[in-house]
Amino acid sequence: MLILKTLSLGSQHGYGIAQRIKQTSESVLNVEEGSLYPALQRLLMKNLVKAEWRQSETNRRARYYSLTAAGRKQLQVEMSQFEQLIAAIGRVLETA
Repeated sequence: MLILKTLSLGSQHGYGIAQRIKQTSESVLNVEEGSLYPALQRLLMKNLVKAEWRQSETNRRARYYSLTAAGRKQLQVEMSQFEQLIAAIGRVLETA
């Protein structure tokens, strides 16, 4: 969900995705390379993201990822499920 949400803001290369998540979470969330790239590969295989090779800001060749229409739809589903989970946890904590 975090990768999809990050890509909803625009296409990005892997390092940029990890940095955006870290920065937005104020360094609470740190996405390691060993987790990020397999997740991106799974998203590619499910047609939730697409990828293309381009020049990065540092003139290096990088693979840029962007959301597909199916990825946007999946993001909405996952965000809805997450909101339901947070609400349920909140209800349990209120009664504890």
